[in-house]
Amino acid sequence: MKATLSDNAKIVLEKRYLLKDRSGRVRETPDDMFKRVADAVAAADQIYDPRADVQRIAGRFQKMMSNMWFLPNSPTLMNAGRELGQLAACFVLPIEDSMESIFETVKHTAMIHKSGGGTGFSFSRIRPAHDIVRSTAGVSSGPLSFMAVFDMATETVKQGGTRRGANMGLLRVDHPDIEAFIDVKNDTSRLNNFNLSVAVTDRFMAALAQDKDYALVNPRTGKPVLSLPARRIFDKIIQSAWLTGEPGIIFIDEINRHNPVQHLGAIEATNPCGEQPLLPNESCTLGSINLSKMMKNNAVDWDRLQETVWNAVHFLDNVIDVNRYPLPQIEATSKQTRKIGLGIMGFADLLIQLNVAYDSEDAVQQGETLMAFIKKTARAASAALAEKRGNFPAYKGSIYDTPDTPHMRNATTTTIAPTGTISIIAGASSGIEPIFSIVQKRNVLDGQHLSDVHPLFARAAGRKQFFTEELKSEIARRGSIQEQKDIPKNLRRIFKISHDIDPEWHLKIQAAFQKHTPNAVSKTVNLPMQAPPAQVREIFLKAHQLGCKGVTIYRYGSRQHQVLTFDGDSEKAVKIVPRPRPRMTKGLTERIQTGCGKLYVTVNSDGEGVCEVFAQMGKTGGCASSQIEAAGRLVSLALRSGIQPDAIIKQLIGIRCPSPSWQNGKMVLSCPDAMAQVLKHITRSTYDEKEALPSACPECGATMAHEEGCLICHECGFSKCS
Repeated sequence: MKATLSDNAKIVLEKRYLLKDRSGRVRETPDDMFKRVADAVAAADQIYDPRADVQRIAGRFQKMMSNMWFLPNSPTLMNAGRELGQLAACFVLPIEDSMESIFETVKHTAMIHKSGGGTGFSFSRIRPAHDIVRSTAGVSSGPLSFMAVFDMATETVKQGGTRRGANMGLLRVDHPDIEAFIDVKNDTSRLNNFNLSVAVTDRFMAALAQDKDYALVNPRTGKPVLSLPARRIFDKIIQSAWLTGEPGIIFIDEINRHNPVQHLGAIEATNPCGEQPLLPNESCTLGSINLSKMMKNNAVDWDRLQETVWNAVHFLDNVIDVNRYPLPQIEATSKQTRKIGLGIMGFADLLIQLNVAYDSEDAVQQGETLMAFIKKTARAASAALAEKRGNFPAYKGSIYDTPDTPHMRNATTTTIAPTGTISIIAGASSGIEPIFSIVQKRNVLDGQHLSDVHPLFARAAGRKQFFTEELKSEIARRGSIQEQKDIPKNLRRIFKISHDIDPEWHLKIQAAFQKHTPNAVSKTVNLPMQAPPAQVREIFLKAHQLGCKGVTIYRYGSRQHQVLTFDGDSEKAVKIVPRPRPRMTKGLTERIQTGCGKLYVTVNSDGEGVCEVFAQMGKTGGCASSQIEAAGRLVSLALRSGIQPDAIIKQLIGIRCPSPSWQNGKMVLSCPDAMAQVLKHITRSTYDEKEALPSACPECGATMAHEEGCLICHECGFSKCS
């Protein structure tokens, strides 16, 4: 069995997954990796049947991975059959309202991140800021201050040398600190190792529908402390999500209505991308079926899909037994419920092969039909395993404990999880997202780029014989093909990227899969830059109405302040006219030492805010003086055009010249860098060049995409969430 892999897949595997020797040289082929994983996971069969043909079972597992029919989550590919042996991707840890509990959880978080997992927490049990602390006769600093501790710990721990940890932080909408929580990531330098979601309750949504107040409850006492208009808090969530994409929303009561083991306790949190609700100290093993490989004669190959689901459920249940858990309490809880999460990738590719547009009722119906089949088949496979191996230990009292379901091996079986990196390995579109691009630029050596054409588009274009290098370059520049009239209309209909698709269809597709997924669905609802906050409101309300367990939006460019945007059909420049300079301004001048001499930077404001920056060098003229003047004029023009100071600072700070200097213990790299430092100081900007969320991948420099509730690089597989 030899796997067929793209160049990108080989790069990702060599960088992140394949075994290396002490000098960092790769000493494992992709086929070796699949065999290593298959052998390790198949070994669990001997626990239940000493005479099991482990070699045959391993061969079956290896075949479905090598054929790219199914791939497990990244920790399983990385660690199965190796010393670390930690195979689960997602964990939820408890945080109680005590210093001991908080810092014990910080320690456990570091251990999980070191082993390759991501963590979710509810901070809702921590008493609010300024509440009393009897033991010290002081006041509480509140949940946000402790979230900063978790964030710093995450930044410090490198996951097994392959990836940095990720967290999900939730706060209930009725916590007294909810407004500060909603606003915290509007400062893009804070909590960059967290995704944030508000745990919204039925009571809150009812108050919102009736335009009434709702109560904020102190978790220490369980008593209401304040009532606020639900509309005010909802508007605040909407505005923050519109500005930065966060927080998302988790419908926590809807999640608990589907909690299969309610007798063990309520679910309070999810994993980092929101698709896996878990009990405290519980983990889950995930894997995804590649739908693009489930085709035969231009139709879905239901027999292959059924066989793959059965083998995947068997595989994931085995992982629970061979996994080396980072903490004994996590092993105990995970084996009590035996949750697995079988999901999919390549949905957009499958639609293209079926000649179905992503933004159509046909696509919604395909999603429902496919997921209903996968859910039913996965449940049947789990029941069959239970007849041989026994029900999951917490079965009694679960929602499955009925005469109709006498057997169930796993408390949950299906989840739509992010597949950013494994979808690159499989050569498939991510999860249930639309295709990322028609033509994707790929970085190669010496700063050169190659353009990869989506294989299905290349095949269709080859049949139609219209594809030229000029057209390829134009598509690479624009991103979308919707304005390319030389391309047949039917191809433009089915080859749409995320920003070609109206937000309502993103949500309809999510809801279609959620209808048949007992856990949750990881999906980003993409919005064009010019989408108003009212559209975010509509999406949040519609998600609740459709029975989604959560929703995440991302308005294109909202974090990077781009001037260019996709408006759903084509790329257009946003026309900006600078406001006129008033006759009088007021401001400050700061002297800063540069390598070329003393630079005097003046920052002036008018009635609408900072409006101009100009600089003058003490003893220079000619070219240097003209360049400084030009920089000041352009910065001033940008400011009067409404560009935020942070965006300008981001562009200028860090520019180097051959003669850097030092002032007040900080390096000044150039005159533009000096101007940015002064602008940052005078405007009291919180911009942090070290921690600001990148629009380019920090590992390979490629453009990153907001998909599946996360920021993902389609080129090297880097993810902010895993």
